[in-house]
Amino acid sequence: MNALSIDVPLDTCSNGNPAVRNRSQSHRGGVHFARGAMKMRLYVRSAVVVLGFLLVPAPGWLAAQSTGSIEFTAQVAPTDGRPEPVRQLTFYLLRKSLDDIRQQALQLEPPPDLDKFIDGLTVSPKLKAWMRKNHTVQLSGTDFTKSVTADDVVDVPEFYDAYMLRNSGYEGTGFPKPKFKLKDQASKPEKFNEAKAEYKEAVRKFVRTTPESVQGIEGDLIQFDPSVRWDQIAAEQRSRLDKRALELAQTRYLAAQTDTNLDGRGFFPGLTPGSYWIGMLGRQAVSGDVRLRWDFPVTVRPGESTRVELSNLNAVKPYSAAQNSNP
Repeated sequence: MNALSIDVPLDTCSNGNPAVRNRSQSHRGGVHFARGAMKMRLYVRSAVVVLGFLLVPAPGWLAAQSTGSIEFTAQVAPTDGRPEPVRQLTFYLLRKSLDDIRQQALQLEPPPDLDKFIDGLTVSPKLKAWMRKNHTVQLSGTDFTKSVTADDVVDVPEFYDAYMLRNSGYEGTGFPKPKFKLKDQASKPEKFNEAKAEYKEAVRKFVRTTPESVQGIEGDLIQFDPSVRWDQIAAEQRSRLDKRALELAQTRYLAAQTDTNLDGRGFFPGLTPGSYWIGMLGRQAVSGDVRLRWDFPVTVRPGESTRVELSNLNAVKPYSAAQNSNP
C-alpha cells in the first residue's frame, strides 16, 4: 500500500538545519495583493457614485437661477386724457425687432414700382414728368394744389386746361384777356402762336401773383387722376407685407406670448437670458383718438425679473390701419 506523501516546504536555519515554513507566511504576498485589489474596487465604486451625482438633473431652484423673466404693464393715454390699461390684448416676445423683421419681409414683398405705373398711364408726357418729379399720382386734395406751381399750370397740358376752365371767366379779377384769335390759327399761324405764347406768359404771371387761383382745378382732373387705382395696388402690397412679416415673426423669432389682464399687466416666465423685443402683431392698442403699438427692446438676465412699463412715451407709430382693440 502506497503511503500518502506530503511535501512540506523547508527553509534552512541559521545553524544549517532545515526548518519548516509556516503556511500563512507562504501566502503573505497574496494577502497584500488581495488588499490592493479591494482598495481599487473601492476607489472605482466611489468614482461611479460621484459621477452619478453629477449626472442627476439639477434641482429646480438651480435651473431657475439660469433663466429670467419679464413683467410688464401697458397703458395708453388719449389726447388730453388719463392713461388707461391695455386690457386682454396679446403681446408677443420676439428675438428680433419687429421693424427689422418687416424690413426682412420687404425683401420678399417689395413695394410696387411707381415709375413703371406712371409709364403705363394714358396722359401727356408733361404730366408723367410732373408725377415722377413729385413722386405722386395724386391729382386732388390740399397737398396737390399746394404743390402745383405757376410753371406747372402753364406747362402741363392737363393742368392748363383745368385751370383755364375754372378761371377764364373771372376777367374782372384781373385775369388776363387773350389777344389771339382762333381764325388766325390757319391763316396767320406765326402771329397766332406768338400771341398765344404771350398770353400763356401772362397767365403764368397771374398764377404767381394769385396762387389761390389754383384751388379747385382738381374737379376737372378727375378723368386723369389714377390715384384710386394706385392706392389699391399699394394697399394690396401692404397686406401681403403685413402677412409676410407676421409669418416670419411667429415662425422664426417668437419666444413667448401672453395676454394682459384687466390691469394691463403681463408676464413672460422662464426665459433664456438675452435680448428680446416686446410688441404686438397685426393689432394696435386704442384709447380715444390714440392708436399705438410697441417694439420695445428688453434684456433678460439670469435669475432676474425685468420690469417694463409700456406707454405713449415708448410706443412707435403704427405702420397702417390694423385690427384694433379697445383697452
